[in-house]
Amino acid sequence: MRRMWPEEFNAIINGAEEVMLEAPAEAGEAPLHRKALKARISMADYERIWPLAEMRFRLGEEALEGKAITLITTNPHYHAWHPKDGGSVESVSDSGRHYKTDYIVVHFLLDDVKETSPA
Repeated sequence: MRRMWPEEFNAIINGAEEVMLEAPAEAGEAPLHRKALKARISMADYERIWPLAEMRFRLGEEALEGKAITLITTNPHYHAWHPKDGGSVESVSDSGRHYKTDYIVVHFLLDDVKETSPA
């Protein structure tokens, strides 16, 4: 299946930092090392991308073309990288009204896309 990341959410990915997820190994297993994208996004944006959680999407952005991402939300293997509080910022609008923007830190698993060709 070739499910593409919705272009309307490209700003979330463009502002993300590439990181390496590292978890200690359990008995008899190798340690976990996975590439990921880490992003601090507004709670409103998080609520918009929530329906895309745990699904794999191909990226079409030039810098990340040939990659696929999966938003981590409930996977027990990646508990340390589940969405976390990213703080909040209080601001004043041009009209003088005070408002607060809440943020959340999310991680997307980052994988290379391997194309297969028919035999």
